[in-house]
Amino acid sequence: MFSPLNVILGLFSRDISIDLGTANTHVLVRGQGIVISEPSVVAIEIKSKKVLAVGDEAKEMVGRTPANIVAIRPLRDGVISDFDVTERMLHYFIRKVHERALLPIPRPRVVVGLPSGVTEVEKRAVHDACQNAGARQILLIEQPMAAAIGAALPINEAMGSMIVDIGGGTSEMAVFSLGGIVVSHSLRIAGDEMDEEIMRYAREKYNLLIGQRMAERIKMAIGSAYPLPEEQTMTLRGRNLITGLPEAVDVSSVEIREALSAPLSMIIEEIRTALEETPPELIADLMEQGIALAGGGALLKGLADRLSDETKMHVYVADDPMTCVVRGGGIVLEELDTLSHVLTTTQRRNTRR
Repeated sequence: MFSPLNVILGLFSRDISIDLGTANTHVLVRGQGIVISEPSVVAIEIKSKKVLAVGDEAKEMVGRTPANIVAIRPLRDGVISDFDVTERMLHYFIRKVHERALLPIPRPRVVVGLPSGVTEVEKRAVHDACQNAGARQILLIEQPMAAAIGAALPINEAMGSMIVDIGGGTSEMAVFSLGGIVVSHSLRIAGDEMDEEIMRYAREKYNLLIGQRMAERIKMAIGSAYPLPEEQTMTLRGRNLITGLPEAVDVSSVEIREALSAPLSMIIEEIRTALEETPPELIADLMEQGIALAGGGALLKGLADRLSDETKMHVYVADDPMTCVVRGGGIVLEELDTLSHVLTTTQRRNTRR
């Protein structure tokens, strides 16, 4: 049973769900919905280690800072790469939620989504970062499970359902049945690698050095995984590596699709491997139910069509795919008594007295 103290505190605290993503962090307050959606970026003054900006303001500084300031993304491939900066970022977001309260309130209970492939050491790093940032109780949940709950998949029923969650640092794919994960794969190839492939393509084909923000804008604007009804063009701006001077080059969506082919092929291959490991009865269910896409990568044009062709199954994009994980965590907070079994094994024991 959960302790009476936690029950009493839960009535007054602003319990929150956090999707601690490589590219973006989403924060949901129980009973209020999503209150923060900002990039996972922190700007720091190097000598004093003072945090100058977090989130949107810090992302605007990426690639534009003077020598005494650095803009850091403290998570790489879905896990913490800089513990101190991650802790300070979490502290900022938790404090920002509490600043909106009219009265003093207890420290919050926090549900955090993690990639399914993380180690116990990485879990502990997230747990400690949240605790040091002011959380009263930390509950960890695997991101594909949270995404499936947020996408309203029937995970507790005696039928198979599947989600593919493509974020900034990791691509997660999982098959569910009877409230548990039957097959789970985590691939550390996702949106960041797509951006890097666009940067590499521009460098190799046009001798043009572009930044990650430019690559991301191109990906979001004309990137695709499948031929578009009407192909598009966009201008790449950067520095010519031969002349050293600024240069602008027009590129087509066909070229960007070619640049994205390698990471997409690896993600598709991992999905196929997961399907090969899925029991035949669940495969039959998936053929009826389809496969849901979540995460920012789900917004890539034509991805659902490409996956439908490759898997011979119906593939669809979940409603508001970027927030599936944080919304799933919010549902767990609301129905903790009935959904405590979806928490990771270590934390499931820690939630009991």
